[in-house]
Amino acid sequence: MDGDEHLDRPADDRPDRADRDADADRDRDADDRDVAATPDGDATEREHDSTDGQPDAVADDETPPTADDETPPAADDDTSPSSDGEGSMPGVPDPGPEANDVPEDVRKYARFTKMDGAQYDRVNEFLRDRTYITAREWAIARLCSDFRTETGVEMTKIGENLPELVPFMTDTYTPQAVNQARSSFEEKVRKAGATFLYGAMCDFFTAEELDDVMYESTEIAKFLLEVEGVDLSVEEELEAEERISSVMREVREASEELREQEAE
Repeated sequence: MDGDEHLDRPADDRPDRADRDADADRDRDADDRDVAATPDGDATEREHDSTDGQPDAVADDETPPTADDETPPAADDDTSPSSDGEGSMPGVPDPGPEANDVPEDVRKYARFTKMDGAQYDRVNEFLRDRTYITAREWAIARLCSDFRTETGVEMTKIGENLPELVPFMTDTYTPQAVNQARSSFEEKVRKAGATFLYGAMCDFFTAEELDDVMYESTEIAKFLLEVEGVDLSVEEELEAEERISSVMREVREASEELREQEAE
């Protein structure tokens, strides 16, 4: 190889070192002039060119400078935060008490105050034994009713303040999770309603048995409303029971007519 032949030549046949250094210096000067003549010449390029011809090896204690080493120190500014953390950033309000982050209507919300100290598992177990819904679906369905506006439900507010609104809820929810719980509640109510009406119309229950089912269902519903803080007067309870009984009578009459038509 040419490189090996070059290394094997006698010392007398090698070019003079002074001549090679002079040539290298002329090349470096020409490169420096070319770079300096460019208006937007890069300083790092000039620095790279100036090192041509130097030995490749660098001593262990001679670390090349980096770009970070050339960063100028930040200018003193009265608006900069102090080293002890007592300064304030311009345009950024100082953090106030945590209570100020909670909307006023959330702080005044008192639907579930009777559930203070209740645990989610206990509430969920009670509902599971008597209804199809979970504690999560119950709470969010009520909140969606109370925080409904002309443009829709404030799901972001409900999700972000869920632990403040409902004592037995401990985590915040995303708007998507709030919407999912609301949809699940609605779907279960519709399915439960269809199941009940089918049971009433298929002649599986007698009139007396249906009255018992309705009475038990009404008592559970009233209990949940009372826990939410809804105070039902005796007149309101009687009126609600009469409306339900009237609907059930119409369901039974329609069911009898349907069965008679099928028999004919």
